[in-house]
Amino acid sequence: MSVLVVGLSHRTAPVALLEQVSVSGDALVKLLHDVQQDVRVAETMVVSTCNRVEVYAVVDRFHAAVNAISELLAVHSGVSMERLVGHLYVHYEDRAVEHLFSVGSGLDSMVLGEGQILGQIRSALKLAQDQGTVGSTLNELVQQALRVGKRSHTETGIDRAGASLVGVGLTLAERALGPIQGRRALVVGAGSMS
Repeated sequence: MSVLVVGLSHRTAPVALLEQVSVSGDALVKLLHDVQQDVRVAETMVVSTCNRVEVYAVVDRFHAAVNAISELLAVHSGVSMERLVGHLYVHYEDRAVEHLFSVGSGLDSMVLGEGQILGQIRSALKLAQDQGTVGSTLNELVQQALRVGKRSHTETGIDRAGASLVGVGLTLAERALGPIQGRRALVVGAGSMS
């Protein structure tokens, strides 16, 4: 059994597509269970934020699992496979582990070092645990990724660039406009980060 990641992020897809593919609440639970029910998948977890949707899975066959997970993402999002496939990335075995560590450390975030992703990964793991879709392999991997992410933030100060995309946006707005308190604003964006 090997770890597989199939996903898309702000690096590979436009915001409008990320909004369509993003899942939460009951839809996220359904996606978790649908992926888990595939015979090639032993464990699964989904990280779904405004900047990424990633399915982490422990699988026994690479190509068949990639196809199954990609098709489930298309079905759950209502996005055609033809439109979706050009934006997906796939990481397998060591590259999947490296990717999760990079995400947890904030190296793959829109704002380098952004720390909110640690909480989002922790929440994804908790949901997968509660739903019974994660086992010892993903649990141990994600716990280690959380430790690596926390350590990278603590020891390097990588998150000093901005606590979040919102914080960076506010800082840039104040630089350009002066004090923003009391000003009117148009909110643009995807999900809770908008």
